[in-house]
Amino acid sequence: MNSLSDSSNGFDASELVAFLYAWKKPLIIVSVVAAVLSAIFSAPYFIKPKYESKVILFPGSTSSISKAVLNESAGIKNDILQFGEEDQADQLLQILNSDDIKFRIISKYDLMSHYDIDPNGSYPKTKLNKEYDDNISYRRTEFLSIEIRVLDTDPDTAAMIANDISNLLDTAKNRMQKEIAVKAFEIVKKEFNALTAYIGTIRDSLKTLGMLGVHDYKSQSEVLNRQYAEVLAKNDQRAIKILEDKLAILAKYGSTQMSLAYSLENIYEEVFPVIKRKYDEARVDATETLPHKFVVNRAYPAEKKSYPIRWLIVVMSTLAAFLMASVVIIVKDNLDRITNHS
Repeated sequence: MNSLSDSSNGFDASELVAFLYAWKKPLIIVSVVAAVLSAIFSAPYFIKPKYESKVILFPGSTSSISKAVLNESAGIKNDILQFGEEDQADQLLQILNSDDIKFRIISKYDLMSHYDIDPNGSYPKTKLNKEYDDNISYRRTEFLSIEIRVLDTDPDTAAMIANDISNLLDTAKNRMQKEIAVKAFEIVKKEFNALTAYIGTIRDSLKTLGMLGVHDYKSQSEVLNRQYAEVLAKNDQRAIKILEDKLAILAKYGSTQMSLAYSLENIYEEVFPVIKRKYDEARVDATETLPHKFVVNRAYPAEKKSYPIRWLIVVMSTLAAFLMASVVIIVKDNLDRITNHS
């Protein structure tokens, strides 16, 4: 066998090729064996093939239903038909990675059993989480869409998991928002009910004053004073007594009637519309839901497996074996040369 050059300059390309050519037989044998073994051990009997399913979706631009639907001054960012931007995409990614969605998927598809994990073995939850993370992933694309990618040994299961995760995205976000929206609605509801009760009290007071004959202090006082002047001129004692009684009641309760009427008018013009709008918006946010995404592509069962890529495994294994064998041969040749010279 040719030995490595003793030149202090080491190998040049031609020397390396010549050296490897001299050892071509063992290198070929090692490479062929590696190729055969990698082809065998990457077969479905040893590595179960996995099928890939994907969902592509865009985030919505708004999280508040009331602002998107009821608020006339809502801008483009609250348009329910507008795609979301980077912030909304990041929010959806965070929700997709939440334990809420993970536990629901694990429970629905019994992934502990599906992934052949012994629940009584060592670290079953750690193994389950690792399998979940290896087979289910999310990423934001360069177009600001979200990709949900699922690998599974069953193509139908892969597609169903991907679509369920997409559906659970709305469920999880709505649940988080409802917790706050319901509490906010209770606060506004109390304020609205208190205002309504106060309006009812004013109305009852005005109704009571109306039963006493006090309906509109200003107009009534003008009419009664004019009538009183006329009956005085006629010296109609009976009419004078009746009008004096009415004027007395008007004098006693007139200011109260004016104050209540002014308060009611002010409430209906300024306070009530604001509280009513808040009430309606809070009620919608607490009771209604909207999708938070636009689904571009739903997942479907794949016809061809995506993992493992056997040809790539064979090529990489063969190349690795060839390089390792070359290194071993070079080291052995140098050791032999050093031993022979000593």
